[in-house]
Amino acid sequence: MLELKDVHGGYGKITILNGVSFTIPNASITTVIGPNGAGKSTVFKAIFGLLNIHSGQILLDGKDITRQTPRQMIAHGVTYVPQGRNVVPQLSVYHNLELGGITASDQAKVRERIEMVMDQFPMLRQYKDRKAIELSGGQQKQLEVARALLLDPKLILIDEPSIGLSPNLVQEVFQTLIRLRDEGVTILMVEQNAKAALAMSDYGLVLELGQTRMHDEASKLLADPRVGQLFLGGHIE
Repeated sequence: MLELKDVHGGYGKITILNGVSFTIPNASITTVIGPNGAGKSTVFKAIFGLLNIHSGQILLDGKDITRQTPRQMIAHGVTYVPQGRNVVPQLSVYHNLELGGITASDQAKVRERIEMVMDQFPMLRQYKDRKAIELSGGQQKQLEVARALLLDPKLILIDEPSIGLSPNLVQEVFQTLIRLRDEGVTILMVEQNAKAALAMSDYGLVLELGQTRMHDEASKLLADPRVGQLFLGGHIE
């Protein structure tokens, strides 16, 4: 579904990505791991059109999408759930969901999608009139993921879904992502909790210093001692 070919990019004159290359299969979960400053979140911004790409190519279903805007990426079926809490706390759950479809031209279709999404996430229907701030951290993350589904995406980029959550809530969010994968959605995820994320993923990708160091089945990366070494301050040869 997604392919990056020798992508270089950064902010202004500062280069963060120094030749990132990888492929992401359809209907799979791929977790991106690496030490702080490796360029993990920057890769997502490059894909979604939020970053200046100096060179290289990004392909979606074989089509060149390099340097397209976020609005164009949404039209291509790509959605982005950034780090942290991205709900509007004083708005209701339902109104937060409506914000996910604000760019759509057919608002009747958006309302239909909201009903479908609430069927997928029964908790959201149960609490649809509550303010988002009244939800738990795990419930807020489910709301963010549900909002990302409103435009019927084929690829979701989700950055640090476990941040600030208890282990039980992390598993709840991970199970949500597994269910979406089983329904045909492709998921590319950045996650610092490498062990837990790789355990529920199909593939893994290791970034270091803005470059792809390893890319393999998640179970193989999980068993590779070099991955543990990387997080203890070592480097991958």
